[in-house]
Order: sequence, then structure tokens, then C-alpha cells
Amino acid sequence: MTDQTIPEPVAAFIEAVNRHDETAFLDAFAEGGAVDDWGRVFTGREQIKGWSDNEFIGANGTLAVEEVQTAGAAVTVVGDWRSTHANGRSKFVFDVDGDRIARMTISEG
Repeated sequence: MTDQTIPEPVAAFIEAVNRHDETAFLDAFAEGGAVDDWGRVFTGREQIKGWSDNEFIGANGTLAVEEVQTAGAAVTVVGDWRSTHANGRSKFVFDVDGDRIARMTISEG
């Protein structure tokens, strides 16, 4: 399914990112959650925060969603990422576990 409807908890996560809400961003991840940023993996709240401080929330990042696709527990969002660290079209694949994100994988959009 491809449309602009973003399922929860991914919708709330993107809203938290775009308003630079670090607490809501970190709380969106399941315990032991992970971020795979172009092959660099950060696991757990402390590692994700350290990465985000430099490259995501701390870099004033925003995501303008262009495409959304859902397949089971996976939600793929393609959009225009803008920050003081990196810019450009990127693909974010979210593995959802209940009301939390188990893993977010970032790659070329």
C-alpha cells in the first residue's frame, strides 16, 4: 500500500523529529531499539541519543514525507531530509513492535 497515511507509532515519531522533541523521539523506540544509519548501527537509548545529538535531533533535522508504504509491521517512508548535518532524499524503514519502533533503517531514497 502506497499513500500518505502514516501509521502509528511512525506518524508520532516523525512529528516528534520535526519539532525537535528529543524525549518523544527517544521514547518512540522499544527497549533495545536500534538505528541503522547507512550501515552504522546504534542500539539502545544511550547509543541512539549519542548519534542523534550530532546527526538527527541535535542537527535540527526535519523530514518532509513524500511516500509511505506499509507491509506488515514494516513502514517505509521516503522523504526530503534537511539538517545541519546532511540533506537529501532518504528512505526510512521502520520495524514496528506494538506501539514502539524496534528498528529504524536509513538509506538512499
